[in-house]
Amino acid sequence: MANPKKLLSQLSRTGPHKVLRGDMAIVGLPGTIYTPAEGKDLAGIAFGHGWMTGAKQYYKTLAHLASWGIVAAAPSTEKGMLGSDEGLAADLETALAVISQVRLGTGRITVNKHRLGLVGHGFGAGAATLAASRSDRAKALAALYPAPTSKAVLPAAEAIRIPTMILTAPGELESMTSNSLALRRALPAEANPVLRMVPKADNRGLAEGFSIRGTLGAGGNSKATQRATRGVLTGFLLHQLTGDKTYSAFSEPEGVLGKLHTVDPESLPPGTEDVIDPLTRLLRK
Repeated sequence: MANPKKLLSQLSRTGPHKVLRGDMAIVGLPGTIYTPAEGKDLAGIAFGHGWMTGAKQYYKTLAHLASWGIVAAAPSTEKGMLGSDEGLAADLETALAVISQVRLGTGRITVNKHRLGLVGHGFGAGAATLAASRSDRAKALAALYPAPTSKAVLPAAEAIRIPTMILTAPGELESMTSNSLALRRALPAEANPVLRMVPKADNRGLAEGFSIRGTLGAGGNSKATQRATRGVLTGFLLHQLTGDKTYSAFSEPEGVLGKLHTVDPESLPPGTEDVIDPLTRLLRK
């Protein structure tokens, strides 16, 4: 059996496929799509961006997935301060329909309609959760450093029946900007949910380069966060969407992935009760 730690290290680096970039605007949906140069019956995902960002802030992550054979489409909608998670959720479902029904690239790229997933970061994780609760296309969900959005998200999570992975950062299980613990608790056992804490990660660090959020002091562009996240996300998607058992540890709560550890909400490790940030504690008093 392959060593999960070595696999994680390997998956954190660019994969073997040459990558092509396309524009989804040609089908009426603003956004970006990254694909391998060629391939039939590929896996594909729709990616939801964070608050006050857009698809451009995730191009290296999207290209990384494509380099491992996964078509990645990212709508660039609902980017404003008052962006709607419901609106982005609808666009994510549209993106899945597009990549699974249209020949991509020069016609040498097709996506298998049974190999589709939803991924989102922060605000986009809430949108992906909403989409997953009602989608008949998606077969897996990855919520990356989810942030509280509308009140509809947690009730929607209760209806999810597809395998779900949540990533969180140290000290961010539950805070003003993170609801990863609440989301994990809302998911039913049928979703086989796994919540992993990524060491030294920043909840907002997955967004790349310049962003309005960054100029407002909301963080972003953490190379360490991006590298670790891309590796574990790629392994999870390769297992769930392609059925490659080489990467089964990435889906299993008991799977050991280097320094990443699984958080069990029913038996949190000593000290985990202190992860709630001081401001949140104050507001609860």
